[in-house]
Amino acid sequence: MIEVILGSVLSALSTGAGALIILFINQSVTHRWRDILLAFSAGIMMAASTIGLIPEALRLGGFVSLAIGVTLGVMALTLLEKNIPHLDLEHNQYGLKFDEKSLLIISAITLHNIPEGLSVGVSYASESGDTGNLIALAIGVQNAPEGLLVALFLINQKISKFKAFILATLTGAIEIVTSLIGYSLTSFVKGLVPYGLSFASGAMLFIIYKELIPESHGDGNERVSTYAFIIGLLVMIFLIDLF
Repeated sequence: MIEVILGSVLSALSTGAGALIILFINQSVTHRWRDILLAFSAGIMMAASTIGLIPEALRLGGFVSLAIGVTLGVMALTLLEKNIPHLDLEHNQYGLKFDEKSLLIISAITLHNIPEGLSVGVSYASESGDTGNLIALAIGVQNAPEGLLVALFLINQKISKFKAFILATLTGAIEIVTSLIGYSLTSFVKGLVPYGLSFASGAMLFIIYKELIPESHGDGNERVSTYAFIIGLLVMIFLIDLF
């Protein structure tokens, strides 16, 4: 139990580590650099989804559970995009302004952190002692650019750097809870993990293609953003292969 707690905490806190960067860069980040960072994050997420989560989901549950999980992830984000309300800064008692895109990003990252946390917990409960550490590390590496991504969107909505850092960090905190749930429920729900991994993958694929790629390619920075996407992809593939 100590190992699963430490692994899940470190994995979740890596979201905050990525968001921490936002405190040390100029708030007026150029649009070119924002596009580069968004595309790099998209590359990381694409590799994590297609090379990390999807093969593992296939191995554990087969194609049917993969298709169901991915479909549910895409449907969940589609519903979020259509139904998330707009909150105005002037009428918000907390002094925060969120538009539909920012809330979609936060909700998407938080949602797919749920099955990721679950997979960490279940991995620690497996017979192989190294599996939990490996999954926690892989998800932690993936969480860092996600934290930066969330923080970037938040400061673009005129939220202070510190508030953006705190909110981005909180999106990963849910992994601690779900990892403990996954660890506890493993003996009762054997087939849950492939659906969770697939759901996370579908959520990421939706956000990559629907938001990140268009956002990074809409202001004349298509070529450099494409390079950043490929570099992010290769970085994540290297880490997956290394560990």
